[in-house]
Amino acid sequence: MATISRLFAAVFFAALAFLAAEAVKVVMSEGIRFGPFSEICAGIGFVSGWGMAHRSFGKGYRSAINVGVRIAAVITLWSMLYGSIVLMVRKAFRKMYDTPLEAVVDIFKLIFDNAPVLVTPAVIATLVVGGVFGGLMTEWVQRRWD
Repeated sequence: MATISRLFAAVFFAALAFLAAEAVKVVMSEGIRFGPFSEICAGIGFVSGWGMAHRSFGKGYRSAINVGVRIAAVITLWSMLYGSIVLMVRKAFRKMYDTPLEAVVDIFKLIFDNAPVLVTPAVIATLVVGGVFGGLMTEWVQRRWD
């Protein structure tokens, strides 16, 4: 059922995912074509915020902080998977794989190769502080309007 708190969580975490994707773009090396990476991440944030806010909020502010950070982690994982799949497809069109299994395995290698980008202070601060703030605000919105 659609509620104001679910809509707020979806919009807030979409904005958080967009900002985190922009922070990742700043840290990555020059010459990388990102395409609509930030917009796709925002979509992932919207879906994650909407889906995980269903029953997770309404249990207190301490629980809301945990849920907010968990949503930020889910956004991060799905965005990394999306980015790695896009890189794998680009490599596949350049005929860099011999078998389809090699391409699928390379997706996970690409995730681990690009994970150190997320260890920068700007990206971590954006995700953690944004997740905590989003969880607290969603809890407040639910108590006030749901």
